[in-house]
Parts: sequence; structure tokens; C-alpha cells
Amino acid sequence: MTQKTVLLAEDDASIRLIANQTLVSAGYNVRATSSPEALERWVRNGEGDVIVTDVYLTETPIFDLLPSFRLVRPDLPIIVMSGQNTILTAASAAQHGVFDYLPKPFDIDQLTDLVDRALKGGVGASASDPRLNMNTEEPALPLVGRSEPMQNVYRIISRVMNTGLTVLIEGESGTGKEVAARAIHDLGSKDAAKFYSLDLSEMTTDQVNRELFGSSDQTGLVYQSEATIYLDEIGDLSAGAQTQLVKLMREDGNARIIASTRQPLSSLVERGDFREDLYYRINVVRIDLPPLRKRKEDISELVKAFLLRAGERGLPAKEIEASAMDLMLAYDWPGNVRELENLIFRLVALSPDTVISHRDIERELRAVSMKELSTSRSFESEIDALLHKFVMGDLLTGGDEGGKIHQSVLEQVERPLIRLALSVTSGNKLRTASLLGVNRNTLRARINALGISDE
Repeated sequence: MTQKTVLLAEDDASIRLIANQTLVSAGYNVRATSSPEALERWVRNGEGDVIVTDVYLTETPIFDLLPSFRLVRPDLPIIVMSGQNTILTAASAAQHGVFDYLPKPFDIDQLTDLVDRALKGGVGASASDPRLNMNTEEPALPLVGRSEPMQNVYRIISRVMNTGLTVLIEGESGTGKEVAARAIHDLGSKDAAKFYSLDLSEMTTDQVNRELFGSSDQTGLVYQSEATIYLDEIGDLSAGAQTQLVKLMREDGNARIIASTRQPLSSLVERGDFREDLYYRINVVRIDLPPLRKRKEDISELVKAFLLRAGERGLPAKEIEASAMDLMLAYDWPGNVRELENLIFRLVALSPDTVISHRDIERELRAVSMKELSTSRSFESEIDALLHKFVMGDLLTGGDEGGKIHQSVLEQVERPLIRLALSVTSGNKLRTASLLGVNRNTLRARINALGISDE
């Protein structure tokens, strides 16, 4: 069997070396370069079986070269590596017909797996879309974040944006489901296409029926050509509207449907609250939007985007203190991206200082936490339920905690309490002791006794 050749183009010498060694170890012949001219010459000479290239080679965007590659080698699979890792990177890659894009940093097994699959499957050419500009400023991006969970979202969006397939977006409230829906529409639609958003949780059955299916004096949205209908909280759709929507989808309406839900539709189907046949028609392509607590590495980038967005709306320019950013990274954001955005806009508008401080963030988050606590079960009742499970579970299973339950419970409460206090104060033990109301020496002793990391 003839050894396959990979054309590797990367201007970072260390990445080029690692990728070269990885591919050679996997059994490929590799020709490596940092020069876009060399890569173009190899392609025109008919060399190589697959291209692995960075988005930028020196100052040359690879997307400027791909049309000429397609003219001479239309079946040559191309894998694009990117340190930008934004939705526009994925969208541009898809519009230019690349096999896939590989966000940096990546695992070497991912690289060899992609090369192997590209050589087995290949890819067809796709026309470039001038609306996709790699120099677009980050705050204007529809979705912000470079974390691994968001890369999976970007990949799916880039692959479905031009297909017209029905998409189901699942995610907690505030994760950006409508933003994702608009990205699918805006990046893939024709300029004349319209985007209609219906919040089904806020509409009566009659309103839903009139908007979707029309009336004697109004054409329903589902019959609009080249339109995208975003059905927010489709799990709240009435039984009657579900039946009509199933009928419409069987008849192939003109509009594209993108639906979202804060609770998994599969659970609603199991409970009998959502039609199973509609679920399978809606769930053609599913996108799971991650909660912010599972993509905390995106918080600093989101904050930067929100600060710039606030400035565009006429609010004063503000900066974020480093320790304030640490505090936001420690918080779990139950309201997700929407909660973070609201917090930043509120502080930009109300804070008299040009720098948003650690104390500003601490005050706001404490107020939110106290409000949530007051509207939920009492703290004591929550602890009572947990203790009942812990103590009864140990007694019923014959555990060896007899005589040690009191000590064990105190440690299991104290350890996470101290960790949380340390994270809130960015590791400042004097402020942590003050926050907890204990002596600093006592705090140090408990940190050592509980084996809490001193990092």
C-alpha cells in the first residue's frame, strides 16, 4: 500500500515539529513548511494526499488560498488548525469546503484521527461566502468563547447552517439558545431571509396557532419561504399546537424550524407531556449548549465582550480589576451568560469608578446569593435533609463511623466552606479569616488539619 503524504503548513516551529513527529509516527509521509508559497507550489504540482494547515501562515489567511487550491485539486481534503477558535472560524472553514477545523491546543490523537478520516472520506468543494470575514472584531461575534464545549457547538453550527435541517437546541436558561439560533440563520441564510422568534412560554394557544398557522387575515409563519422560525421553549407548546405542527412538518412547510428547550424533550416525552412523533421530527440535529459553570475559561472573554458592548450603547468605559475577575471565575453562575451580562451592564452603569473592583463584584454576588436563599428552602432545612441521608445511610449500611459522625459531619461542612471563602477572597487568608469570623491562626490550623491546598 502506498504511503500517504500529508502537507503540513504551520508557522509556529514548535507546533510544526510536534505535528510532524506525530504524523510520521502514525505512518504518514510528511512535507512541512511555514511558507504559503511552498504549500501552494506543492498543491499545484499534485503533491500530497491531505493538507493540514494553520489559519494564518505569516500574514496570509489560508482562506485566501483555498479557492485556487480547489480549482486544481477539487478533491484534496483540507484540515484547518486554528488558535482563534471562534464561531466565524468554524463557519469560514465550512463555507470553504474544508474537511474539518482543529482548534488549538489539540490532542495529538485528534490530529491523527482527523487525517485518517479525511483520507478515507474526502470532501467536496464549497463556495466561499464573502460575509465571513476572519478579521471580524470579537465583540461582534454571535457567540463568544474558545472553550472545548463551545468548539463542539461551533462545529455543529458550521455544518448545519446551510442545510435547512431542523435543529433542536437544549440548554439551561441564559445559556444563549436564541443567540445560537440566530447564528445558524445569519451565517447560513440568504440576505432576504427573515428570522422570526416566538417565545412559546409567553403565548396562549390561540396566539401560537395564529402566528404559526395563520388565520383568515394573516398568513402563518410556517408558510413563509426562506424564513427561519425560532420556537423558544417548545416544551411549553400545547397539545393542540403540537398536533398541528406534526401535520405541518409531514407536509414539508416552507420555513426552517429551530427549536429550543430548557428541559430535555426526551424527559417530557417519557412523562407523556410531549408528542413522541413531534420529538423525532424536531430532534434532527441537536445542539447542547453548555452552562457557564462548565466553560469558565470563557468568562474573561465574555466580560471583555460585554464591556465593549456596553460602550457601544453609550455607557462609560470601564475596566475589571484582576482580583474581581478571579471572583467571577469562582462563582457558578446559575443564570449563566445572561446573568453575567446583566451583572456587567449593571456595574458599568452604576459604578462611579472607572475600574470595577473585587469589592463591587463581591457585593453584587452576595446580594444575588442572599436573594436566592430567601426564595428557596431555609438553609437549616437543606442541611437537615443532607444530614438525614448521610447519618441514616451510614447506620443502615453498617458503616464504621460510629462515634465519629459528629467529627465527620463538621469536616465535610467546614472543608468546602473554607475552600469557597478562599476562592471568594482570591486566597487572602486575612480576608478569609475576617469573612468567616475566626482568628487567622485558627484558620491556618484548620486548613492544615483538613488538607486544603494552599495554592
